[in-house]
Amino acid sequence: MERNGLASRRRDQKVGRWVGGISFFFLVSFFLAPALAESGTIVELSGRANMLDYHKENDQNFTWTELNFYSAAIYAFGDLNCHNKHERSWSINGNQMPVCVRDLGIFAGLALGGFVYSRYGVNRWTVRDTFLSILPDAKLKPIYQSNRRTMAFVLIGLVCVVPMALDGFTQLLTDRESTAFLRLATGLPFGFGLGLFFAAAYSARPTKFTGPSQVKLPGNVRFQRPTQEEE
Repeated sequence: MERNGLASRRRDQKVGRWVGGISFFFLVSFFLAPALAESGTIVELSGRANMLDYHKENDQNFTWTELNFYSAAIYAFGDLNCHNKHERSWSINGNQMPVCVRDLGIFAGLALGGFVYSRYGVNRWTVRDTFLSILPDAKLKPIYQSNRRTMAFVLIGLVCVVPMALDGFTQLLTDRESTAFLRLATGLPFGFGLGLFFAAAYSARPTKFTGPSQVKLPGNVRFQRPTQEEE
């Protein structure tokens, strides 16, 4: 029996590997796509996030529709999801990469979060408790016995999000310009937290249990259905 009370955690492993594998595919592709394109054909891009800027020829004489199928697909993904600012991106083979440095950190974190979940995470009914399951039960025991699970969940989320938020908003609101290292370093924990959350959200399934009392929680804590108050 697994530490969540179920006979197997095969589904948890599968979910984590999917999240990690898909994220890792994109991470590697961000490096391969410019390497496989003709050298010097993709330079000094500067577009908009959540918009397609390079699906047709523009003043920069670049459109990803003219690239090989694989590179075109990855650059289209980057075009839609990233601002593609030249000064915030790296180049390979004389070509600007499909996404900025911060997005590289985010996808590296996503992959890491998925693979970490596949190794340690278990379905514990709710997304919150499934997310926390990557931590050792011995460390979680006092948190569960004092019923501070929500606080722990929120604190971990803040640790993952706040560094990137501070770096991004101080650039937006002041004349400060971040560095490539800081963008990468702040994107990594954000992506890690996001990867864990995605894996937990897809893995948490109450239907896998016969009832809340079957869920094994740290510190011998058990879920209980709320009692109906009499009117």
